[in-house]
Amino acid sequence: MKNPITALCAAVLILLAACTAPASSDLTADVTFRPVDDILDAPLEITNFVNGTARLPITTAIPVACTIVYGTTPEFGSLTLDQDMAGGAHSEHNPLLSGLEPETTYYYRVQGVDDDGNIYLSETLTFTTPAFEDTPTDNLAALANGAVILGFSSAFNDAAPDERFGVNGAFDDDPATEWSTAGDGSDAWVEVILAEPAQIHTITFHTRAMSDGSAVTLAFTVTTGDGETYGPFEVPGTNAPAEFEVDFETETLRFDLVDTTGGNTGVVDITVSGSN
Repeated sequence: MKNPITALCAAVLILLAACTAPASSDLTADVTFRPVDDILDAPLEITNFVNGTARLPITTAIPVACTIVYGTTPEFGSLTLDQDMAGGAHSEHNPLLSGLEPETTYYYRVQGVDDDGNIYLSETLTFTTPAFEDTPTDNLAALANGAVILGFSSAFNDAAPDERFGVNGAFDDDPATEWSTAGDGSDAWVEVILAEPAQIHTITFHTRAMSDGSAVTLAFTVTTGDGETYGPFEVPGTNAPAEFEVDFETETLRFDLVDTTGGNTGVVDITVSGSN
């Protein structure tokens, strides 16, 4: 079986070559180009503008390796793939566009390649970012608010807390980062201590997920510093944070991912709201 990451990289190189080589080039003589609309289930729409990022959810009728090029001119300049370590062709895509400036018009194009080498292209489209609000987070579990991570089960590739897939990504209110474990499945856990005791009212939990269906948290529990466990809280989906109302006082919270689809489970973001 081919390495899916290698396959994805090869697909990207094919797309880049196809989009830069002249039509008469021998490199593209045997390549079939088709409109991406032929395989889309819904119109393309940029959504979820948060902290200089945005999402482009895409569902394709057939599995493809999907790429988006974007930039402030029709020459683009940036490229993004699905936030997925599995790589390869699939049908559910949720690529993240990052490094966006507020109130700015961007050009973008969706590109995909299937297992037969057919290349699907959209027209060059545009979107305009809204004004970004520069406000401090009210997430009591945010490291920026004085919370400290006490421990966690593991990190993918032994990542340091502030590296890609490191545990800090679970508490930074940034959808462009996430904490991934090294295959902990339903044994994954992370524990954090707040800056001071608080009455907790709301917890939001955004599970990470991979295109092969693994790494999804279906339910988690929360254990306080005095040993009381709450939950399990059932997570309804993967594309957005799920919000849960609670009512307890604590300074320490341990999150256990007790029901998952296995693999490199983890968290895109955890938010804890309450009053001191």
